[in-house]
Amino acid sequence: MADPLVSVIIPAFNMDRYLAQAIESVLAQTYRATEIIVVDDGSMDGTADVARSFSGTVRYFYQPNGGCGAARNTGVLMAQGSFLAFLDSDDLWRKEKLSKQMEVMQSDGDVDMVFGHVSHFYSEDLDQSTREKLVCPARKMPGYIAGTLLIRREAFLRVGLFDDHLQVGEFLDWYGKAKDEGFKNVMLPEEVMKRRIHSGNLVTLKRHSHTDYIRVLRAALDRRRQHDKGGI
Repeated sequence: MADPLVSVIIPAFNMDRYLAQAIESVLAQTYRATEIIVVDDGSMDGTADVARSFSGTVRYFYQPNGGCGAARNTGVLMAQGSFLAFLDSDDLWRKEKLSKQMEVMQSDGDVDMVFGHVSHFYSEDLDQSTREKLVCPARKMPGYIAGTLLIRREAFLRVGLFDDHLQVGEFLDWYGKAKDEGFKNVMLPEEVMKRRIHSGNLVTLKRHSHTDYIRVLRAALDRRRQHDKGGI
């Protein structure tokens, strides 16, 4: 039987300098049954040219800038696979990422989502003075983030799409809802993703972004209170 199709969704905003490496890390996967969807979230650089240079292996879609959550949602709606995975356009996957996660999925039908560990690296275009301003963790760590996730499509849709009104914290918000649903998840001990530390990490969060984080945490607390009341 053919391997189940995994839809890999890559949101991109002004990331022409890194996007090709992200796509290539998906193409290098030992698990071959993938479709790659790049959602260009209103880029004003050469992101479109980079994505289109992979014509035949990448599905490319442009939309006006709406944020990472909105771009991921577009990718989900375009996806044809029975499994979903997400990769930011400045990060990289280890080549065994999907193979190891699909082994778990296919061996245990009760598992809804699989995560893995993540490491960090300084981008090759950073000078020393910029590196000194950024924190780059030396050890791998559990990655409860979108870039390490593999999830069954039907499970993702039970929770629903990302909140595209949030400028930051949209995955934290979604993951909180998944936990409230009682999703079974597995954390692989292996490193599955390399997270790039680059100059964009220096951008200070805007006031409304801080507000978004507060909204996410408050909503999670409210859901937990409602759950606890229902259990009495």
